[in-house]
Amino acid sequence: MFYKNTPCFSLILQPYSRLVLKLIPPKSFRQLKLMSEETKAEQATADGPTIFDKIIDKSIPASIIYEDDEVMAFHDIHPQAPVHFLVIPKKRLNQLSDATEEHTALLGKLLLTAKNCANLMVLEKGYRVVINNGREGCQSVYHLHLHVLGGRKMKWPPG
Repeated sequence: MFYKNTPCFSLILQPYSRLVLKLIPPKSFRQLKLMSEETKAEQATADGPTIFDKIIDKSIPASIIYEDDEVMAFHDIHPQAPVHFLVIPKKRLNQLSDATEEHTALLGKLLLTAKNCANLMVLEKGYRVVINNGREGCQSVYHLHLHVLGGRKMKWPPG
């Protein structure tokens, strides 16, 4: 996959990106992107290391907002809002439905970290916190994570 910051994108795809966007109506383009996220969720499994495990062990880079011994917050590589970051526990919990009473403090810490990072990102007008859980919840990475989205007015209903 090409990322906008890479030379390959600039040399190969950039001249065509406007043409492609003109050919695909905006609503259809969004639906196409959503379908790919749904496909990812259908194919996702809880087996093996996830991209978040690799971010935690620093084997792949991330734009980290906050980190301590228990949690980490970093910018999403495919933002869905002007501000979009993720908050994850460092000790892997596959999904919210796997949480037990022993995870109460960790779940609280995830929410407080989301709030504190939203304050750092100057989201005083509001933001949305989303947890996708399981296949029908469109969870595509089986490592519990909170999406925090802001910087614009959110639409309702969300899904």
